[in-house]
Formats: sequence, C-alpha cells, structure tokens
Amino acid sequence: MTEQQRRSAAVIGAGLAGSSAALGFLDAGFGVTLYSDKDRAALRDDVPPTGSAVYFGKSREADARIIEDLYGEESLTTGLSTRLHTGYGDDRGEILEFDPEFGYFAQAVDVRLRAADRIDRFVDRGGVFEVRKVTVDDVDAIAAKHDLTLVATGKGGLVSLFPVDEERTVYRTPQRSLLLVTLHAKSDRPDFAYRTQNGRLHNLFNLHTDFGEAWLGPFLHKDAGPSWSFLGFAKPGSPWEERFAKATDARSARNVVVDFYREFFPNEAPEIEKLESIDADPYSWLRGAVTPTVRTAVGITKSGHPVAAIGDAAITFDPLAGQGAQNAIVQVAALVAAAESQKGEFDTDWLREQFDRHWEARGNAAAEVTRLFLGDPKYATHAELLFPAAAVSEAVAAALFGFLSEPEKLLGLSSREDVLAFISGIAGEAAEDVLSRFNLSSGFTASPLAPARV
Repeated sequence: MTEQQRRSAAVIGAGLAGSSAALGFLDAGFGVTLYSDKDRAALRDDVPPTGSAVYFGKSREADARIIEDLYGEESLTTGLSTRLHTGYGDDRGEILEFDPEFGYFAQAVDVRLRAADRIDRFVDRGGVFEVRKVTVDDVDAIAAKHDLTLVATGKGGLVSLFPVDEERTVYRTPQRSLLLVTLHAKSDRPDFAYRTQNGRLHNLFNLHTDFGEAWLGPFLHKDAGPSWSFLGFAKPGSPWEERFAKATDARSARNVVVDFYREFFPNEAPEIEKLESIDADPYSWLRGAVTPTVRTAVGITKSGHPVAAIGDAAITFDPLAGQGAQNAIVQVAALVAAAESQKGEFDTDWLREQFDRHWEARGNAAAEVTRLFLGDPKYATHAELLFPAAAVSEAVAAALFGFLSEPEKLLGLSSREDVLAFISGIAGEAAEDVLSRFNLSSGFTASPLAPARV
C-alpha cells in the first residue's frame, strides 16, 4: 500500500461540495469518511434543492474529473433569451432583448440528484458514510484522526471555525430575496417560440431595472425528470419581494409564479400557466436570501488541527449569476488534484495556499461576475455598454454570457476604454459603430395565447 493510499480524509457535509470531495478523494486513493446529519434517503427526498446548480461550460470540465455525466443531452441548454424591462402597469417599458447561443453547454440538474449519485458511488467504492450531527468539538476529534479534514457545511455552528474575510467580502446584507420553484408540464407543454427559435435548448431571462430578475430554464428534477426551474430574484423593498413572500408550499409557490407573470410579464403568462407544481415533491420550492460572504477558508480547532472550508462554507454567492455550484466543483477538483500530488503534510500553510490559488483562479472572478449581474455600481459602465451592444451583436451577447462560464475574462475590463475595446474585439468592428445601431425595442413579441395589446 502506497503512502497516498494510506492517507485519510474526512469530509463534513454531504451536499454537492461534500459529496464531490468525498468521491474525488476516494478515487484518488484516500481512505475517506463522509459525515452527514441526514441519512441518504433524507438527503435526497426530505430537503429542498439549494438552487438550480447550473454548470455553465468550463465547470462541466471540472465536474468530469470527479464523475462522468449521468444525465444526458436532454439536461443540456445552449443559450439564454434575455429581455430588459422597466416601469410598471401603464408605464411598462420594453428596453432591449437578445437571444444568443452560449458557445458551450449549460446543465441544470437537481442538486439533490447530483449529490445522491455521488454518494451512491462513494459508498459502492468503499467510502464510509457516517450519519451524525457534527459539532465544533467533534471537528477537533475528527481532524485528530485524519490527515485532511474538509468542512462543507455551516450547520452545527461549524461556520464559526472560519471567520469572515472582511477584505474580500463586499456586501453585508442580502442583495436579493430568492424564490425557487420547480414546475412541470403534465400535458400541454409551454411553447416559447415567440421569443426564441431554439425551443427547450434556451433558458429565459427577464430583467427589470427596478424590481429584479426572473429566470426560467429547463431543469432535471430528481424524480419528475425534465422540468422547469423558476428563479426569481427580488431587489430589497420591491413589490416582487412582497409577492415572493406569499409562497408557503409547493402549490402556493406555483400560484405565486403564475400570478407574478400575469402581473409583470403578461406576454409570457399563458405559457407559464401550463406549468404545474410537482406535488409528489413537497420540497420542490425554496424561499430565502443570501448574504454574499467570503471566509478565511482555513480554521484551527481547539487542539490546533487545521481544517479547510469548501463550497458555500468558504464562499457564499448570491445565486443570480449561478456561480455557487460551479465554484464548489472547480475548487474541489483542484484540491483533489493538488492533494494527490502532495508528498508532505496537509498543514495550515498548504491549505491556505490552495485556497488562495483558487481565489485567484476562480473565486474572485466568480464574485465579480455576480456583482456585474447584480447591477453593482462598480460595473455600471460595463452594463451601460455591454447590454446595448449585446442587443446589436450576437457575438457580444454570447461573450457577455461567456463570463458565466469563464468569469476570469471579466477581470481585465477595469475601465470604459477596456469595455469598448472588448466589444470591438468581439464584434469585429468599432464599439462606437456597434452602439450607434442600438435602438430601444419597439415591443417584445408575445405568446400567441396572450390577449392582444391595445
């Protein structure tokens, strides 16, 4: 038995990050124990999905280093039909729209299914799955018995091991209130041909200048199979926030979504009305808010053992730009590769070095891309130029959503001149010429089932 095979790892928390780390380290030759406060059936069936867990492009390559793709072509999407709205009621305005191909595949799979499939393989291949609540004191004892200990959950006060990194954390309050609802079409399927010719291969994104954002995209539910995931992002104090708060169970959440489209996006409402709640899954919805936070991702237990945070325990993202699941799998895949080649101990310095590398390679960029789509003032100029250019040039539109896959490409755009040069390079002509062709929308097309506008 080699030194690598004799090494042991403990992973605390069995969500996407934890289950991926457990499987990855087991396959790298470590003896691994995965700790969870719920058994395998409860993890799959008694909790809501924590977001839609979309992988955009590059992150699918990281995931492939942990597990093969189990979900097939019907789980993939290739683009994003985007519309920007303003105003309300009689003052409603339609500003711009674009519908690009990503240039890569995106995949939204129920995070409960992803985690369950990883845990199944982990156990089948000899990993130890231990069901128990882990406290801070327990982490100390666990870390004493293992060469490497990873924390993938903040439950049980474990987040206290990892203080907030004040320098890297930008926000101190949630930037959006979230409503997630998984829906399916029992018979009459929605038809979005009026806004995209790419059918189910494209997601739908409605942005409102004052109220927030609404995403609707193909989703693979753990039991119902091909479904639709609605994610609503309400700005604090907006009427959307009050409306989302009315969701109390799967059926009421579905009704909230339908009424939401009727009031704010009536062009879409007849198609949304075809979607139904997944009554067999009472946890097919989620409401909440997230404060984006970066933590010092290496903690020290009371006896002096270093432990590392991964996934949301290390960096918590606002889910608007879909960076959370991607960041977790990229971090885990890189950590497994680094640990596999590490000959010395997994000490504090080594663990900090790995997180700093991840922050520089992905984490920081993912946080900045999230700020762009949140409309952070830092990126006001970027939005002012990129969105109109995207409405004119499909290449620019694809590049804008390319940031979701490769967020590091945003970091080089720090000034107005940088953004203009980026547009010119992508469009193949002067940015000024691209922007000069932009005109406000003359009106968005509507579902043929929608009442005619007067």
